[in-house]
Amino acid sequence: MQKNMIPGNSFYQLKTIIITSIISLSYLFLSFILVGFKTDQLILLLIFNSLFYISSATRKFILGFSIFIVYWILFDYMKAFPNYLFNRVHIEDLYQMEKKLFGINFDGLLITPNEYWKLNTNDFLDVITGFFYLMWIPVPLIFATYLFFKNKKQFVYFSLTFVWVNLLGFAIYYAFPAAPPWYVQEHGFKFIAKTAGNTGGLVRFDHYFNIRLFKGIYSKGSNVFAAMPSLHSAYPIIVFYYSIKNRLGIINLFFATVMFGIWFAAVYNSHHYVLDVLIGIICSIIAIITFDLLLSVKLFKNCIDKLIFEIK
Repeated sequence: MQKNMIPGNSFYQLKTIIITSIISLSYLFLSFILVGFKTDQLILLLIFNSLFYISSATRKFILGFSIFIVYWILFDYMKAFPNYLFNRVHIEDLYQMEKKLFGINFDGLLITPNEYWKLNTNDFLDVITGFFYLMWIPVPLIFATYLFFKNKKQFVYFSLTFVWVNLLGFAIYYAFPAAPPWYVQEHGFKFIAKTAGNTGGLVRFDHYFNIRLFKGIYSKGSNVFAAMPSLHSAYPIIVFYYSIKNRLGIINLFFATVMFGIWFAAVYNSHHYVLDVLIGIICSIIAIITFDLLLSVKLFKNCIDKLIFEIK
């Protein structure tokens, strides 16, 4: 019998089991300390450990997707360190800048695009923008799954670019805390710490179908004052970019439609200003360009190649 292996099955190395168990328990303990216990944490660990031990193929799959798990954990832990504790929250100045740059004259008043659409809603736009907004995470994950089985190299490149744009976005969240449009509509320009998440205009989607889908989603939000940049607007650009790189043909049209749909939905439902969307777009472009530049650095490229080898 080989050292550090359970008899009869070389797939289950004792050292690996110990390390995985320590990581799992440490995650639960740290999560409890920072954000409190949630059933979501157990579900995440169940999925990870199940796929890690079912087979060699599922182990490679979940290790590859660990990049996204790290993103989810970082996003969740932001609750423990609200950005408004580190910098002043931008509320009125952002609103006034939006009105100055993108204001719309309506009934003799200059209003923001969010305010215009709040006054001009209809059932079709309520429903279609709701569906678009539901795609902001599933579409990147489904696309990543496709790349994992089709092209491991492109999967790793896409995943790392996805995490990189999130890190850029998180940095701006803390450097420039910003209230979303619905906050101004609900609370005016007064800063109220620990404000609960809000569905904004997406409540109309819930009401149309008589469900509580978006209410459930936004009740778990990490930070209300993280509207700038709109990462909802950044993700579909990265998907679209890698879709074009992988020559997916007509599917590119679908991804482009989702991209523009999410941009419009963000403004229509008062979750983001046009400014937030534009900064999100800029973040995604910077992430793509800088990641491609890093690939020209030999040490970085070698590390990425090792990661690709591990999941092949």
